[in-house]
Amino acid sequence: MDLFAKCYAPSMADQYREKGIYPYFRALETRQGPEVVMEGKRRIMLGSNNYLGLTSCPEVVEAGVRALEEFGTGCSGSRFLNGTLTLHLELEDELARFLRKEAVMTFSTGFQSNLGIISALVGRSDYMILDRENHASIYDGTRLSFGKMLRYRHGDMADLERCLQQVPESAGALIVTDGVFSMGGDIADLPSIVRLAKQYGARVMVDDAHGLGTIGEGGRGTASFFGLEKEVDVYMGTFSKSLASLGGYMAADARVVDYVRHNSRPFIFSASIPPASCATALAALRHLEQHPELPQRLSELSEYFRTALKSRGVAIRESKTPIVPIFTYQAERTMIVANALYEDGVYVNTVLPPAAPADGCMLRTSLMATHSEALLDEAAEAIRRTLEVYHE
Repeated sequence: MDLFAKCYAPSMADQYREKGIYPYFRALETRQGPEVVMEGKRRIMLGSNNYLGLTSCPEVVEAGVRALEEFGTGCSGSRFLNGTLTLHLELEDELARFLRKEAVMTFSTGFQSNLGIISALVGRSDYMILDRENHASIYDGTRLSFGKMLRYRHGDMADLERCLQQVPESAGALIVTDGVFSMGGDIADLPSIVRLAKQYGARVMVDDAHGLGTIGEGGRGTASFFGLEKEVDVYMGTFSKSLASLGGYMAADARVVDYVRHNSRPFIFSASIPPASCATALAALRHLEQHPELPQRLSELSEYFRTALKSRGVAIRESKTPIVPIFTYQAERTMIVANALYEDGVYVNTVLPPAAPADGCMLRTSLMATHSEALLDEAAEAIRRTLEVYHE
């Protein structure tokens, strides 16, 4: 059989393109901001993870320009060899202080961070215990580790305990959870997870890609939100969201970070973060430290938008984060509504299987600290109009 046969077989993407409702790969013509130009038309951007709005912040942009001029366009090698810049070390030191952890190491992307951390820490005889709604990179990191995987129902602490009870006393165990779940926007029950981890001798890792900059003291994330910074063993996060750049990180005790640094194949055999990306992440971190009111403003806008939607009869999934999902249930209806909104000047993300159950599809909206109430009212009204036209 031809290996490429699957590539030429009819697909769902083909069907959606034929119906004119395919919603992906829309081209931006401007910077990521509250309002953008996409394919020649002004749209309100409700589909970005630029939570603090720092991709257009002048000092963040200028830091990237200076780094290009000073260090050039790339590092041309891994951190082990010629790919470590003073910028990398500065970023790691300052992020460790901000997160109140002994040490930080950086990876070239957020996805690679989960691959690199998990595959280094978890061996064949160890157990990974995962929330079913964890990010795909956590699952791929588990496969790369060859450890044994157990999954618990989303947010179900009784089911988590059932999984922990299956781990032999001779085996190591790592509980991994998203801090803020990327699609639903809900926050992990970290106090219960930490309690159960202590009871059963497991370690805890939090993927805080959507928590950094959005919740916790000054935007320090999920562990800070619950006052559990000393209880979470490993933080993972990204620079591609609140920190307006590209890359990822691990924060933990210095010995744990050093172990991963010397045993993580995705880290050892990848080129390091380019100078401009490293400098912009560092500048964004410094801006966040200087403006701790930004996460608070983001929280206020998120609550404003949720209220605006509910007052218009729009069914949403409740949360305390800038991720506000709107129920649309069926995949085809979700794409139809998303495309209609796009034509009406509002860009949102479609959440379809496997990111959502077949009957639980959603429009994922996400806010920035630089949105205005007037823009959110305009968007909420467009969403109400569109859902009334395309009701079930």
